[in-house]
Amino acid sequence: MNRFAHIVQRDVRLALRQGSASTMVVMFFVLTVTLFPLGVGPEANILQRMSSGVLWVAALLASMLSLDRLFQADFEDGSLDFLTLGSLPLEVTVLAKCTAHWLTTGLPLIIVAPLLGVLLHLEPAGYLTLMIAMALGTPALSLIGAIGAALTVGVRRGGVLLSLLVLPLYIPILIFGVGAIDAAIGGLTERPHLLVMAAMLLGSIALCPWAAAAALRLNLE
Repeated sequence: MNRFAHIVQRDVRLALRQGSASTMVVMFFVLTVTLFPLGVGPEANILQRMSSGVLWVAALLASMLSLDRLFQADFEDGSLDFLTLGSLPLEVTVLAKCTAHWLTTGLPLIIVAPLLGVLLHLEPAGYLTLMIAMALGTPALSLIGAIGAALTVGVRRGGVLLSLLVLPLYIPILIFGVGAIDAAIGGLTERPHLLVMAAMLLGSIALCPWAAAAALRLNLE
């Protein structure tokens, strides 16, 4: 656990020291959501209907911006070889790096999302569900994205390939995240949608580190 925490602290410290990745993710999220009222007009009823979908699509795209740097920096400076040969299992190392990625990208999105919900005239009944759904969905986005980042590590200009690999796997999270908010706004129960998202998160925690670690070993051979 000490080594796990050390890797998380190291990656968080590097991300905060550089600052560009986290800032870029938050700014992209804010700018993307801000453009929708400018494009479709300021009518509150139109913005209310599309608010949940806009927030989730923008969060999904924003979370992808820093995925290509999840393992790339360590690959370039040789740290990835050291982590692979260390005593800590590579799967646990991948999980630690995903945790750090979520802390520096997913958590800021959760904090900013309610503020942008006000801009889109999101119904008050949907704010709590929005926070819960994003708290369940954004860690899964980081874990699933780690598979694509591991498959494209060392590939020049692999960002487009990474997007093509990851986007289809993100669709279920998008569907159930939007569905939970719409159910809460419509006076229905959001519990089934949130339970499915919790199941996807648990499945991602169990499976994604193993898949990403296998892809890293393949690329490092």
